[in-house]
Amino acid sequence: MIKSMIKSLTAATLTAALFAAASATAFAQSAEPARPYLKHDVTVTSSVVRIGDLIENAGIVADIPIFRAPDLGTTGTVPVETVIAAVRPHALVGFDTGGISDVVVTRAAREIAVTDIEKTLAKAIADRFNAGPVAEIKVFFDRDPQTIQVDPTAHGDVQVGRLTYDSRSGRFDTVLEIPTGANGKRGLLRLTGRAYPTVEIVMVSHTVERGAVLRASDLIVERRPRAEIGRDAIAGLDQAIGQAARNTLRPGQALRSADLTKPQIVLRNEMVMLVFEAPGLTLTMRGKALDAGAEGDTVSVLNEQSKRTVQGVVAGPGHVVVRSGTPRLAANIPASTDSTR
Repeated sequence: MIKSMIKSLTAATLTAALFAAASATAFAQSAEPARPYLKHDVTVTSSVVRIGDLIENAGIVADIPIFRAPDLGTTGTVPVETVIAAVRPHALVGFDTGGISDVVVTRAAREIAVTDIEKTLAKAIADRFNAGPVAEIKVFFDRDPQTIQVDPTAHGDVQVGRLTYDSRSGRFDTVLEIPTGANGKRGLLRLTGRAYPTVEIVMVSHTVERGAVLRASDLIVERRPRAEIGRDAIAGLDQAIGQAARNTLRPGQALRSADLTKPQIVLRNEMVMLVFEAPGLTLTMRGKALDAGAEGDTVSVLNEQSKRTVQGVVAGPGHVVVRSGTPRLAANIPASTDSTR
């Protein structure tokens, strides 16, 4: 009995010892810091690149700067050998490179688009010089500015500081205040150019020959300086679609009322249906158009039956109507014609 109890106690003690040893090993392993490894793509927000930006689990040396960061909004690469050489003096060796050859580093930035600058300047010109609605003012720079990259912590919008503007020539000279950093820090940017009140005009997108009927695919709408556009310029697509070119139309020129006419739906020497109308009398016969005409135009038609010329009004494609009172009607209707025919 005593021997059996001693044997059981010994087995229990051994099991407990083994469990304690396993637990100690697991604790020791969990207490070990994770192995450092090299990142492949990195985005930084400051002007320097630190060890911790490039190497995960860098420990107490993570905040040490080792490289200058790329310019705002740009990307560069660093060879792995260069990274290894830069961190070696800080006792960080043996980290996992993952088999990569270069690290891609991007400098974060906030973009200020050129369109935002144009809108801000157009509003300032409209407000300060009563130049018309903001949406109608078009800004042209002497030298096109590029998208501006500023620190991502920079808050606020572009503001117009000094501004001079000549409404006759459209010339402007301005200094813009650009947000560049935290705590309201701003930079200055001088720009010159021209700004005009504009209007929408219609023009053809390609050469259109005389007499061609305009379709939507033939037309484009652009904004042009108001001072360059006459009062008879076509302002809407609906005023041009379905109209015919009076002369050959070239792209880049604003369409004017004088450039367009109704499309001809009766052609010269075309055989047409000639309809005579009078109170109690309607006669139909074939005729030959001696003139071309659009709907509503008066044209001359050769009456094929009487071989005389009459004048009628174009009522539709190949359709000319001669009504009572139309010039030369009585002299051209055959004497034997009446309502019984």
